[in-house]
Amino acid sequence: MYARKQLATAVTVRQDLPEPAQIDAAVTAFRMLADPTRLRLMWLLTTGEHDVTSLAAAVDAARPAVSQHLAKLLLAGLVTTRRDGRRAVYSARRGHARRLVIEALHAADHHLTGAPEHD
Repeated sequence: MYARKQLATAVTVRQDLPEPAQIDAAVTAFRMLADPTRLRLMWLLTTGEHDVTSLAAAVDAARPAVSQHLAKLLLAGLVTTRRDGRRAVYSARRGHARRLVIEALHAADHHLTGAPEHD
């Protein structure tokens, strides 16, 4: 009887899990944000649009490296791009991607400073 109840509970809990595709997409997003340069780029892109040259200068990295990081972020669906004449201008996707970056860095700040958690 006890084993049957555990199995029923496990099935119920498993049904509450997100779909595998959702998990894979979230893991990809976290993987992209796990790189310090990409996280810095995402932080800058939460404030507005920037081109590769200004981003490279801001994060003190080579333009080709920044371009590759931006391409990965674009493929992961975390940034968008638009053409402005001959240059590409990047920004963080609205909503979830921006909040994910902001929350991660605020949580890190709370951890480092010992600031109390809040809801």
